[in-house]
Amino acid sequence: QVQLVESGGGLVQTGGSLRLSCAVSGRTFSRYVMGWFRQAPGKEREFVAAISRGGSNTYYADSVKGRFTVSRDNDKNTVYLQMNSLKPEDTAVYYCAAETSFTQLTSRAREYDYWGQGTQVTVSS
Repeated sequence: QVQLVESGGGLVQTGGSLRLSCAVSGRTFSRYVMGWFRQAPGKEREFVAAISRGGSNTYYADSVKGRFTVSRDNDKNTVYLQMNSLKPEDTAVYYCAAETSFTQLTSRAREYDYWGQGTQVTVSS
């Protein structure tokens, strides 16, 4: 069983920054494509970013491109989401997810096999 634990959420003003972390259990972290998703109140879960197994390829939603950066440290079994120039519309619960079967980056939530419990990010105006 793979366990994912997010941290780093909080309250920040518009224009501020936060860095989310997601620690993943197990010894096969480097085999997983990792993704970040978010869900705002009353809205469906949406894709934010994904990163390949080795970290060389990334994929972003248009809404965060140029502001957010996904990275990973396979020695530490951790994936990160650096969020800059935050906006009130970025307010949501942020989830990390692991895709264990394929190598291609995907924005489709149903293709991810394991999920964290989420961390709240609130951006005040």
